[in-house]
Amino acid sequence: MNLTDIFGSFTTVWVIIPLLILLARILDVSIGTVRIILIGKGYTKIAPALGFIESFVWIIAVSQIMQNLNNIYYYVAYAGGFALGTYLGMIIEEKLSLGYVIIRVITHKDATQLVASFREKNYPLTILDAEGINGKVSVLFLVIQRNLTESIINFIKEYNPNAFYSIEDVRFVSGGVMPHLADPSIRKNRWHLFSKRK
Repeated sequence: MNLTDIFGSFTTVWVIIPLLILLARILDVSIGTVRIILIGKGYTKIAPALGFIESFVWIIAVSQIMQNLNNIYYYVAYAGGFALGTYLGMIIEEKLSLGYVIIRVITHKDATQLVASFREKNYPLTILDAEGINGKVSVLFLVIQRNLTESIINFIKEYNPNAFYSIEDVRFVSGGVMPHLADPSIRKNRWHLFSKRK
């Protein structure tokens, strides 16, 4: 028994198969987006496995289109799945919170309280005195796990809401002291299997 026997010829060709192509494309593109991001962050151990799944699902979707080149709905489903898959992949990567980021904080205000707060939580912190356009400033550097970013930003807003800060991805870190996760307000990374790079 095939899909035509279950749903009928018209429903299968114009509804069921386009929907399956859409879902398959969402799956393979979201996997591909995550795979590319993982490679960029240095997580090369899991990337080949994701690449296999991605290509396998892609072949299934393309084979259906090649069998029905005159059905415009298949093309729409294919393109729509690509767009939605890209968006979903970015959301998944954001939820995983993989890798490290560097946070730079520049403040004119006395940063004593902010520094004390960071050190109380054992966040790795480097402080520099610098000169800005309006006079002396303090520059704080932190390299942290990405899933701690929200907690750091909350500290900055609490102790120095007018401070300028920027955040950048870090591909590789070596040495230094990484913060502990004793603070219950900090969300632990459940995806610890990605934490070690090979």
